[in-house]
Amino acid sequence: MGEFVDGLDDNLLIQGDSYHALHSLVRIPEYAKRYRGKVKLVYIDPPFNTGQAFEHYDDALEHSIWLGMMRERLLLIRELLSPDGSVWVHLDDAEAAYCRVLMDEIFGRSNFIATAIWKRRNDPRNTATHISADHDFILCYAKNISFSQFNHLPRTDAMDSAYTNTDNDPRGPWRRGDLAARNYYSKGLYPVTTPSGRVIDGPPSGSYWRVSAEELSRLNAEGRIYWGPNGDSRPYLKRYLTEVKGGRVPSSVWHPEEVGFVRNGKEEVRALVGDVFATPKPERLMHRVLQIATKPGDIVVDCFGGSGTTAAVAHKMGRRWVTVELSAETIAAFTKPRLGKVVAGADAGGITTESEWSGGGGFRVLTVGPSLFERVGSRVLLADWAKGAEFAQAVAAQLGFLYEPDGPFAGLKGRTRLAVVDGTADDVVVQSIVSYLEDNERVMVVAKAVAPGTEQVLRQLSMGSQLLKAPGDLVRRGKVVR
Repeated sequence: MGEFVDGLDDNLLIQGDSYHALHSLVRIPEYAKRYRGKVKLVYIDPPFNTGQAFEHYDDALEHSIWLGMMRERLLLIRELLSPDGSVWVHLDDAEAAYCRVLMDEIFGRSNFIATAIWKRRNDPRNTATHISADHDFILCYAKNISFSQFNHLPRTDAMDSAYTNTDNDPRGPWRRGDLAARNYYSKGLYPVTTPSGRVIDGPPSGSYWRVSAEELSRLNAEGRIYWGPNGDSRPYLKRYLTEVKGGRVPSSVWHPEEVGFVRNGKEEVRALVGDVFATPKPERLMHRVLQIATKPGDIVVDCFGGSGTTAAVAHKMGRRWVTVELSAETIAAFTKPRLGKVVAGADAGGITTESEWSGGGGFRVLTVGPSLFERVGSRVLLADWAKGAEFAQAVAAQLGFLYEPDGPFAGLKGRTRLAVVDGTADDVVVQSIVSYLEDNERVMVVAKAVAPGTEQVLRQLSMGSQLLKAPGDLVRRGKVVR
């Protein structure tokens, strides 16, 4: 994908196939040390496989092919996630149930957290054959639910408006809480006398007071019991606004008034780039996901980037991000211009005001390189471009070596050096390479051709060293074990 330069921003916009990009982040040492096991959130909005042909991507795959495509990517996503990370997969009815079973297999059923329901619209489609499908699903799984901790959402004005202060209590607004419950409590059956003198035999039928008679007396002395406007009702506990937790537990049902309508995503993209992307999500929807699952500085990955909503929201919220988009045309027309405006502070829409975003930061644009191999009939050959330093860098990536040019060597993995020969390896070549090794080092030599007897010479010169011939040995050694 290109060399990683220390000091540059971690934000990456990658053009290429999502599988190859994820594979690079997981397997190439330069990227793996930054991302493997360190990603807090992966959100993906893959093609829903509805059989429709959208302008900007293909959404008509055979069911089994779609599941295979998802499985390959989810396996790599699992490796990217940090121990306390989570993955969120946005789908509709077409594949949601099948993807849930697939994710059970990959992440484990015990790591399933919830299915969030996004109600996309409030105006049902009258053209629907039977029932208008007005919602999407977002499947949420933890990498390891034992370590997973989600954030509370801010309280709403509607929630706080339920608290009043009709009796001018100096502790501020309050709402009444029921002191009766159905759970058995051995000290929860006793009569109470109201301030008006009325005697209540006990809690409502089939229930128990939540507190003992002694605790009720103490709470009443502190003015924390409400007896109704006339002082003659059964007792209620005052729950003060100041005692409420700082936020609210996220709900599994997301209403468009809070997280945006489906049309909002299109409006946001049109305002920025002057054209409409087929299926963008509203920024407030992504804001909700990131609010729950991340904190500033966390890494967020989206490997079906589209118009760049996830990256745009992550950037405005102070998260680091990696987004991948297959189509070079989509990146040129939508993703890159949009993210450029976010960086420049020229995006006034979406969550800009709410997040107090005014611009800053940056991102790098990378391209997934072409395959090292090409197939001609039944034969696998090296691609024409595989020459010189580019060939050496690709071999290092294929074999999991840190690309580190140093004399005759191209990479390093532990105590093993990598030497890439863009030609024929013979006894003279391997003798020269071995002469550069330090004590206790060994070498893996990769060459396009190998002279007879060279492998035996290498073994005699350096115990444990290996000689591989490209492309055959590279294909076998470079396979990902699943």
